[in-house]
Amino acid sequence: MCGIWALFGSDECLSVQCTNAMKIAHRGPDAFRFENVNGFTNCCFGFHRLAIVDQLYGMQPLRIKTFPFLWLCYNGEIYNHQLLKKQFGFDFQTKMDGEVLLHLYDRFGIEKMASLLDGVFAFILLDTANRKVHLGRDTYGVRPLFKLLTDDGFLAVCSEAKGLTNITHATPANIVPFLPGHFEVFDLKPNGKVQSLQMEPFHCCTQEPAHAICDTVERLTTSFDEEIVKSNIRTLFENAVRKRLMSHRRIGCLLSGGLDSSLVAATLVKLAKEEKLQYPIQTFSIGSDDSPDILAARKVAAHIGSEHHEVSFTAEEGIQAVEEVIFHLETYDITTIRASVGMYLVSKYIREKTDSVVIFSGEGSDELTQGYIYFHKAPNAKAGAEDSVRLLKELYLFDVLRADRTTAAHGLELRVPFLDHRFTAYYLSLPEEMRVPKHGVEKYLLRDSFKGLNLIPEEILWRRKEAVMVRKNGNLACSSVLWS
Repeated sequence: MCGIWALFGSDECLSVQCTNAMKIAHRGPDAFRFENVNGFTNCCFGFHRLAIVDQLYGMQPLRIKTFPFLWLCYNGEIYNHQLLKKQFGFDFQTKMDGEVLLHLYDRFGIEKMASLLDGVFAFILLDTANRKVHLGRDTYGVRPLFKLLTDDGFLAVCSEAKGLTNITHATPANIVPFLPGHFEVFDLKPNGKVQSLQMEPFHCCTQEPAHAICDTVERLTTSFDEEIVKSNIRTLFENAVRKRLMSHRRIGCLLSGGLDSSLVAATLVKLAKEEKLQYPIQTFSIGSDDSPDILAARKVAAHIGSEHHEVSFTAEEGIQAVEEVIFHLETYDITTIRASVGMYLVSKYIREKTDSVVIFSGEGSDELTQGYIYFHKAPNAKAGAEDSVRLLKELYLFDVLRADRTTAAHGLELRVPFLDHRFTAYYLSLPEEMRVPKHGVEKYLLRDSFKGLNLIPEEILWRRKEAVMVRKNGNLACSSVLWS
């Protein structure tokens, strides 16, 4: 998790404009850099770094001797960078996972480059040799990216909208989120202004991604036999968690005691032991002492053997946090704000009281596996499946935004294995009738896939979703739906 920022074609003093980039300093507390593009008028990059991989030599914009004409600023993780490096024989000059973008772009061009990336990312790639600027964002928009483009060709890009709001050319109407799963190509003119040439999708969430050829899990059996399907779900989910272990910083997990975060936490602890991580996985819950979620999370933590932390907060602390939450969320949507207060405060606790930096969570499961109660009322399986895809495509506006901003506000990096593209593509490829709620239970297929394995307690496996309720007598007087 980092903060990226860039200007192309500003008519104002760049040193003045660059002060706007400091508004996203929380996204990268370890270091920052501003750099003008030599030989190109009015072009500038800004970068705030949270060091996760290659802590010593990981500053950006990234440039390497092999491709001196390429400048890269990116936020995210490319989980298959080592596999791509090996498959195509790339000669890396750094230990940064993002270096693979430069090699792929030079070898294949922007579209194939983007389609081969297995990870979460937002990038700005400048090709000075061909005078092109490229933007791109991962399939579900797990990593944020905002764009400001004026009629006269001024372009500004930032991880959060707040880094663009006071730029001279900005108006609220022309700051927009960059569409997930797309790349855009701009022609760079001599005065630094740009012209959009191409805006294309490179991923479809319902199709197996091109990067599946560069995965540790080989092609799966295509049978829809129930037992094979459940085995494939377990295999791909475990693979989604395993690839996200890529980190030089300590890993933790949010744990509400619900199905999704419990599956993530349990799988994470299991794989951490297999990979021989040199520390126990920390799990984090928030709520009142005797709330159903706290009790359930406590039971899961004891079952999986995590180092468990429970966080409580008063009504005053919750109310005081609202203004900060709104600032980081960049929205006044009441539901999103209410759901974010608890996650914001537990992230603050993690930053101040522990050394965990990379935080796993269960976002995306409700949308993918039809976990909301109203899916019981879908008129038919086809309608439920279509709404599931709609929710996934809109995640970047709601739950993913909430999860990214509340953790990034405290210099943490969020990882969401349920939004692994290969996992979601497989789940969405299953017959619509297999994915609907059954026997009055939502997410039935997901639950049934892990039945009898003792990964998590059976009562948690079949536990229904609850909000976090905090009492008025000393604790927060409102309810907050946290992570799943």
